[in-house]
Amino acid sequence: MGYLNSVLSQSTSQVHVDDAPVSGGGLSQDGKFSYGYASSPGKRSSMEDFYETRIDGVDGEVVGHGGARAAEYVKQNLFSNLISHPKFISDTKSAIADAYSHTDSEFLKSENNQNRDAGSTASTAILVGNRLLVANVGDSRAVICRGGNAIAVSRDHKPDQTDERQRIEDAGGFVMWAGTWRVGGVLAVSRAFGDRLLKQYVVADPEIQEEKVDDTLEFLILASDGLWDVVTNEEAVSMTKPIQDPEEAAKRLMQEAYQRGSGDNITIVVVRFLANQEESSHSTSA
Repeated sequence: MGYLNSVLSQSTSQVHVDDAPVSGGGLSQDGKFSYGYASSPGKRSSMEDFYETRIDGVDGEVVGHGGARAAEYVKQNLFSNLISHPKFISDTKSAIADAYSHTDSEFLKSENNQNRDAGSTASTAILVGNRLLVANVGDSRAVICRGGNAIAVSRDHKPDQTDERQRIEDAGGFVMWAGTWRVGGVLAVSRAFGDRLLKQYVVADPEIQEEKVDDTLEFLILASDGLWDVVTNEEAVSMTKPIQDPEEAAKRLMQEAYQRGSGDNITIVVVRFLANQEESSHSTSA
């Protein structure tokens, strides 16, 4: 299950689909980027991906498990917790870490009467001036195209990674093979919101990477593992590159993932930075 939250500079749209594929997009008010999204349940019988496009300066994604509750909660609260943080502008990285931690603890409090153990991953890309900060918990992924090259700006949190396994074992947990590597033989990601029964080992501490927004930064792809399970970073970038309309690019990626047999929900947001186009138009008119 997933949730994508794209914030870039304008109005807000939220969608939760149950059957048919959906797509949409737009342009930021300041004209600095265009965005598009596409989402489909794929080959699954139900849709558990959640996403929203806020156009305000941030852009993210959340993918959950064990039911929709955690992803819904993160969708409704993570962004507001972030932008209301007193250090959102002055110390954005610490604000992101605090917002993730606060959202996780508040979700766990809200879960007191639930019998099931729900969880959710999240990727969030925050645009502050000419800084793009990407925070990640779990296995949704953010990839940019800079100077024509595909660069992952988040790391999938998998239990078999050396440092993640060490952290889990140091906390008294274990990682074992059960179809794939799993924390406690249960969960296939090593960081997530929720997951109360594994919380000692499955933390919601985001890894944060920063990129400069300049004329070499072409576009950003945020997607749930329904895409990345079957399409490489380089393939996604090469398919997106010739398609100027981000919505059409997101739909193209979604269709490709489906055709390649992705067994999961597929949700994709593409953000195209327009600095290159602006500079070329300025030089033309000069």
